[in-house]
This record gives sequence, structure tokens and C-alpha cells, in this order.
Amino acid sequence: MAATPGSKKLKKNLTLFDVYAISTGAMFSSGFFLLPGIAAAEAGPSVVLAYLLAGVLILPGMFSMAELSTAMPRAGGSYYFLDRSLGPLAGTIGGLGTWLALVLKSAFALIGMGAYLVFFVDMPIKPLAVALTVAFALLNIFGAKETSGLQRFFVITLLSVLSFFVVQGLFEIFTLDVGRIHAQQFTPFMPFGTDGLLATIGLVFVSYAGLTKVASVAEEVRNPDRNIPLGMILSLATATFIYVVGVYIMVALLDPVELHADLTPVATAAEVFFDWLPSPIGLMLIVIAAIAAFASTGNAGILSASRYPLAMGRDHLVSRRLASVGRFGTPVPAIVLTAALMIFSIVALDVEGVAKLASAFQLLIFGFVNLAVIVMRESHIPSYVPGYRSPLYPWMQVVGIVASLFLIAEMGLLSVTLTLALVLLGLGWYFYYVRNNQDVVREGAIYHLFARLGQRRFEGLDSELRTILKEKGLADEAPFEHLVTHAVVIDLGEEHAFEDIVRQVSARLAEDLPFSKDHIAEGFFEGHQYGATPVSRGVALPHQRLPGIDNARLVMVRCRTGLRIQLDDAAAILHDPDDVIYAIFFLASPEEHPGRHLRVLANIASRIDEAQFMAEWLQAENEQELKEVLLRNDRYLSLMLRPENETAPLIGRALMDIQWPPGILVALIHRAGQIIVPSGKTILEAGDRITILGDPESIRQLYEKYRGH
Repeated sequence: MAATPGSKKLKKNLTLFDVYAISTGAMFSSGFFLLPGIAAAEAGPSVVLAYLLAGVLILPGMFSMAELSTAMPRAGGSYYFLDRSLGPLAGTIGGLGTWLALVLKSAFALIGMGAYLVFFVDMPIKPLAVALTVAFALLNIFGAKETSGLQRFFVITLLSVLSFFVVQGLFEIFTLDVGRIHAQQFTPFMPFGTDGLLATIGLVFVSYAGLTKVASVAEEVRNPDRNIPLGMILSLATATFIYVVGVYIMVALLDPVELHADLTPVATAAEVFFDWLPSPIGLMLIVIAAIAAFASTGNAGILSASRYPLAMGRDHLVSRRLASVGRFGTPVPAIVLTAALMIFSIVALDVEGVAKLASAFQLLIFGFVNLAVIVMRESHIPSYVPGYRSPLYPWMQVVGIVASLFLIAEMGLLSVTLTLALVLLGLGWYFYYVRNNQDVVREGAIYHLFARLGQRRFEGLDSELRTILKEKGLADEAPFEHLVTHAVVIDLGEEHAFEDIVRQVSARLAEDLPFSKDHIAEGFFEGHQYGATPVSRGVALPHQRLPGIDNARLVMVRCRTGLRIQLDDAAAILHDPDDVIYAIFFLASPEEHPGRHLRVLANIASRIDEAQFMAEWLQAENEQELKEVLLRNDRYLSLMLRPENETAPLIGRALMDIQWPPGILVALIHRAGQIIVPSGKTILEAGDRITILGDPESIRQLYEKYRGH
């Protein structure tokens, strides 16, 4: 997929606390400050149980989001996951629908903020909400780090006040007659039966939906394998506790009839047990907490919602202009469009229908996300390597799918109708704009499930996931072959001084690393002078570890005429200076992963110790063959395509149309003296020499089929 002009990678500025703040801040707004009274009117005292069960039922969606976010940390969250797993059609529906749901929820959070600000500012609510939208949009344009800094402030303020509310509320209840309170306020527990409880679970489920907003900014999270799942788990634990205990306090202390009609139940409850504070300090604390909650939801909403048009623009599902990243490293056009739609929603739309739409469609997206995990795992794509794996697979995901559909149905005909309307909107856009767009050439991982049936599979997806692995830093299980396949090769036909080779290699590495060529060269020279460069059987292995780089780099140098390494500090070199060197492998690895660095050195050392290595190295005719010499025999296969042998059926076919065994990647093609890195659409030609990487068993199957003669 061609890069979109103007598009750049987003900066990785978000820490574990930022993840926690975005998730937590996105949950506490209307779900706590507005919804409990409405929900209690539907379920009675069992509203407390409804909040608890909703927190449990979001677990499958949370675990699935965490797994997909660590495997594919890309802007766009659930859109990106659905597109890459189920295909562009599902991605279009999920992207447009989730973006719209986030926009609407965030818009009305800012209306709620405006309503509470009226306590301090004498002006109409909607103009105030519009002004807040513009302010938060500008803040988002200036950078995710600045946005997340304000988010942390909001969340700290909010949790401080809510903790005070919970402690004081529980103290008030337990200083009274608890048995009498339970008998009066919690009997009957389910006055509207099981149906009322189930419908209320669906209604309050949206209170937890903000938990997964962080998935849409996963591309900007440092160490996503740890910070995303841990931040989400901590956030859910915090929210569930405050929701359940806070609603319990409201039900226990407020008159049921008044509670069911109350749109500010937290403030009303606070007035009951904050009476020991000078008036109106208790009420003002709750107003401040509500403002912080609505502000954090609106702020996090713009931050996360804007990443959906950004990701869809990158993939050509909407205008490419939306993929542009501005001078502050933020998606300016996507933020502006998101803010504009929020302003329109604030001015023109009705609240109740939008709330139901957001809840129902969010449930549908969670169902799709659970399905996406099943598809990605069962597709056996080699580069699907999530840093966190959902527990209890696949039963966790099956429960999530069934629960989502069941809760949508329980919410009533209006919710089902609105959900279908949004699906039809996504379908219409797909067939009108996306389907005929020649830039959209990928398919979802779901086609890998049907490979044995002759259906399409998109080999480019594995390549894309490998790129993501590269950006994350090679995982422990990432193949050594990946490093060798992407190595730089320098083939010297005449004798050169070792110092000159080091400087040439360092200049090549400096093109891709945040260090000068002199800094890199100094590291290699220093390591060699202190005996850190292994030399054996005509091979030298200079290596160093550098801070701040994401993954290892390898440069392979062949010296056809040989060379002798002689430095001023020759006494410190742990080898005979008269040894003739024909191969030099320069390795630069991340400083943070010494174990991976040592494993790469061990892989190279084990290969060069084989008796036939040097003969094969000197006889290799080109760059591809040099790489093949270093690769382990049981993990790669080289095939020469000729009409007269078993490889004839491969000639003239696209890579995506060939039924490869699972775990196979065609990494390189040598054609007419050139090296080609193929895509799924690459057509194989007679005379091609292809390098195939894969699992030993799959390589063995290919060897028996195409070279077993």
C-alpha cells in the first residue's frame, strides 16, 4: 500500500498512566452523573447489580481489544482491527459507526459539562458546549502529550472527589441502621423482573465503553505490550468499584421516586451526607467532579475519535487528506472534521435517540472485535504476534459475541433499527466509494481461514504485521530470518582497510538510526579494541547495543580477496592479527534487550561454525544467495522456477493465489539480476529464484513437493 502523501507515524508519547487516564476519564461522565436515576427507573434497586454485570460483560471486549492493540498498535482502534481481520467492508462499517458513536457521545458529554458550568458562568448551555469543543480541538491539534497531560489532571481531580464521595457515603450508611435501609430501599430488589434487569444492563453498558478508547491511540503508546492491557485492567477495576459502590449509595440514601426522576443523583446524594460542610462546599465539590468528568470524556473523545478518519484515510476508505499529520505530529484534518461534526450534533440533534444509538452500536462493535480475535488466531498468519493474549480463548470471545447481540435485542426495537440503519450507511459508502477505489487492494485475515478452499488470501497482511513487529521492536519469538532477509549487503571485490569498511557500514546504518556515522563507527571500533568482536573461521562479528532504537540492524560484508584486521591496540584483540577475514557481520541491537542481542550473535556463530559455510559464502553469486548462506537450512528454501521441473505450476501465478502451507512467507525474488521484495499481487516468472521463509515442517513440505526429485 502506497504511503499517503503527508502522512507520518504518530509520536509515541503516551505512558501507562496516560493509558489509564484516557480509559478512566472516558468512562466517568453521564454514566455516573446522569444515568443512575434513569437506570433505577428501569430496574429498581437491582440497578446496582446491572452496573456490576455490565462491568463483567465488558471483559471479553476488553481482553480482545488488548490483544489486538498489542498485535496491531495502530491509530484507528477497532476500525483497524476489523479492516485487517474481516476486510475493508467490515472496516468501513466499523470505522464510520464507531467514529460517529464516539463523536456523538463526546458532543453530549460537553453539553453536560456546559450544564454544570452554568453554576459558574451565566450563558446558554449549547454555545458554551460549542466553545468547549473548539478549545479541546485546538488542544488536540497541539499534541497528544499535551492532551494527555490535561487528561491526567482531569482524572486525578475526578477520582479524588469521587473517592471522597464513596468514603463519606459508606460512612453515612453504616452509621445508620443498615438493616432498616436495606429493607426499605432494596425491597423488592427486582420490581420489574429479569427483563428489566437485562434491559438496564444494556443501557448502562455504554458507561464502560470508554474503557477501550485507548485502542484508537495505541500507535502513540510506549511499550504497548505492557501498558495497554495493564492500563485497561486497572481502569476497569477502578470504574467498576466506583460505579457499583456509588450507585449503591444513591439507592440506599435517596427516595426511590425522587431518584427515578433525578438527572443529578450524585449531587442530590452528596447534599444528604455533605451537610457537615459549610454550604455550598459539598455541592461545589460534586459540580467540580462532574465538570472534570465531562471534560475528560469530551477531551478523550476528540483524541480517540479523530484517529478513526486518520486510519481510514491512510487506507483510502475516505479522502486521503484525512491521513495528513501536521507539524505538531497530530492528525489536524481528522481533528477538525471530528470537532465540526461534534458542533453540528450539539446544535441540531436530540439526546435520547443518540444515546441509544451509541450504546447499541458500541455493543455491535464489541461483538465484531471478539470475532476479529478468533479470525486472527485461526488464520495462522506468522506475524500475528500479540504482546498480550486474551485468556480463556475462544470461549471468552464466544461469550462476548453472544452477550453483545443479546443486549442489543433487549434494548428494544429502536436500538435494533438504529443499528441496522448505521450498518446500511456503512454498506452504502463501501459500495459507492471504497469498492471502486483501486488503492484498496487488501483483504482481511478471514480469507486465510479459507485458503484450503481456494479463497483469496492477502499476503500483504503478513508483511504489514511484520512491519508493525519491526516498529514495536522484534519480539522474542520473531524469527532470525527476518533480520537476515532485511539486512544490508556490501560485496567488496577488492581489498579494503577494516577502518574504511567500518566507516562505510556506519554511514549506511546512520541513514536509518538516530545516531551520526561517527558515533556508530566509534562503537564498533571500541568494541573491537576491547576484545568484543568475535573472529573465527574467516569471519568477524563487530557488534554493539544502542539506546533508543526499536529493533536490530544487520550489515553483511563479503571481502572476496580477504583482509587482515590491524589496529593500534592490537594487543587487546583476542585473535591472531594474521587471520584472513572474508566475511564481516555488523550487528547493532537495542540496548534494552540484551537477550535478543545475544541470541542473534549465537545464531550467526552457529551458522559460521558449519564446515561448508565459507565455501558457500565465497561461491555465492549475488546478494540473495549471500543471505541464503547465512539462513538456517531448516527455516528457509530457495527455489529456481523452471518450466521443466516441479516448480512449473508456480510460473505465471500471483503469490496470493498459491496455496502455501501455513507459516510461509516468500521473502525475496531474484529476477534478471535484481532483488524484488514481493507483495501478494507479484506474478512469478520463469527463471525467478525465490527465497521462502517459514516453519521447519512447512519448509519440509515445500522441499518434498518442489525439490524432492
